Amino acid sequence: MRTSLFLQFLINGIALGSLYALIAIGYTIIYGVVGLINMAHGEFFMAAAFLTMWGVMTYNLPWYVSFPIATIITVLLALLVDRVAYKPLRKMKTSSFIAAISVSFLLQNLFIVVFTPRSKPFPHPALFDEVILFGDIALPVVNIAIVIVSTILFLILSFIVTKTDIGRAMRAISKDLEASQLMGVNPNKVIAFAFILSTAFAAVGAFMYCSKFPYVDPFTGAIPGLKAFIGAVIGGIGSIPGAMVGGFLLGLGEIMLVAFFPTLTSYRDVFTYLILILFLLFRPGGIFNVKVREEKV
Repeated sequence: MRTSLFLQFLINGIALGSLYALIAIGYTIIYGVVGLINMAHGEFFMAAAFLTMWGVMTYNLPWYVSFPIATIITVLLALLVDRVAYKPLRKMKTSSFIAAISVSFLLQNLFIVVFTPRSKPFPHPALFDEVILFGDIALPVVNIAIVIVSTILFLILSFIVTKTDIGRAMRAISKDLEASQLMGVNPNKVIAFAFILSTAFAAVGAFMYCSKFPYVDPFTGAIPGLKAFIGAVIGGIGSIPGAMVGGFLLGLGEIMLVAFFPTLTSYRDVFTYLILILFLLFRPGGIFNVKVREEKV
């Protein structure tokens, strides 16, 4: 393989890995605080992208106005889902997981009925269509933006979790809910903040993903959401650094598989699920070896 071709695949892999990591963090925030695998996270991703597109196409809003409005609506939707579907089942993990899957299908079909099942072009900055050339290497501006935005959000999240009171409360609840309540932590407020944070990451991830692959439909969040969840499991579900590393390595690995074994391109999803199975069998705690939360009797 020529060096320029390898670097081209590497650039694409870094961008895709950064996207998966950005989305995977949303899963791990909720799991770390509540112990819930929020399988509707991909649908919140889709809702943010779809509402952004709808605001531009229907109401002629600029993308930089439509996206913040869509993000706020999606965050409110996530808080409503938590209040109605998740909160009553918070102590019943299996039931909560089933409720999350039900919410996922509900949102998919709701957007099909209310809006449209057809793919629509996604509005994004014209700058993202530009490509910078370095000899034989093409560096899309959108890839640069993805890496920069992901890095900034990772740093902001690290600051929130380690340096703020709400971040310390999130870590306290993840360790011991009852003890944190005795210390004066309000779990409902902390969990609501976790959903706001998780959904905001999903919305930004949706904007960047749909800017790179410029279309959106009610199933847009299904595959990237599932891939990001697998990345979170690979890194260690519940660990923010684990989600970052797992999502990044998964995206990079997918592209490198295509680079070195082009005949296996159609098997890239098989490769992803095989990696998931191997981790569940031999290292269920992921790369960071996160201990699975045990139920208390």
